[in-house]
Amino acid sequence: MKDPVSAEKSPGWVHVSPRVAKEKWEEALRPDQYAISLAGEPTLYPHLPELIDLLNQTGGTTFLVSNGTMPGVLRQCHPYQKYISLTAPDRETYLRIARPVEDYWDQILESISDLGHETDAGRRTAIRVTLVRGINDQDPERYARIIQESGAKFVEVKAYMHVGYSQKRLTIRHMPLHDEIDRFTRKMLPHLSYRILGENTLSRVICLEQDL
Repeated sequence: MKDPVSAEKSPGWVHVSPRVAKEKWEEALRPDQYAISLAGEPTLYPHLPELIDLLNQTGGTTFLVSNGTMPGVLRQCHPYQKYISLTAPDRETYLRIARPVEDYWDQILESISDLGHETDAGRRTAIRVTLVRGINDQDPERYARIIQESGAKFVEVKAYMHVGYSQKRLTIRHMPLHDEIDRFTRKMLPHLSYRILGENTLSRVICLEQDL
């Protein structure tokens, strides 16, 4: 008996389910957005700058998310949007949370400060602050100071989400509500030349934009 979800053959070993519209499948073979994240620290890949340059040549948009520990590599990378994660307001909190093999706090600050020097037309820079209740959700003024000095175009303030591998290290009680994200962000705003651009309550995230 024919498998109801078996697929018609396409070039090579790929099989396409009959439930997939042909135009959608063909569209999927021509991606125009490339997100480089979620699989370890991308700046450890020795050919990352060349990879991004190749992807840029396709006319698509490239997004790079980094922990900022390798500023020299980041300077060579020119994605459409460059995200740097800011996991703590100070060195002590960073060392307690990240538990790095070495102290990379100065390198992270260097990477963040470089964001303001991105001059390529049409490029975007962003800082991502993921708050974990009771762990790094303190001292909004110090977070604001780092952000203000960075010159980043955008800032995402978001809640830690209790999903994936993090469930082995944290509990659901570490996940802030959107109201907590909102209060924390508004405590930063008096120390920032940024404005609230938008928010998503389900995702528990607020996006700030430079108010120039």
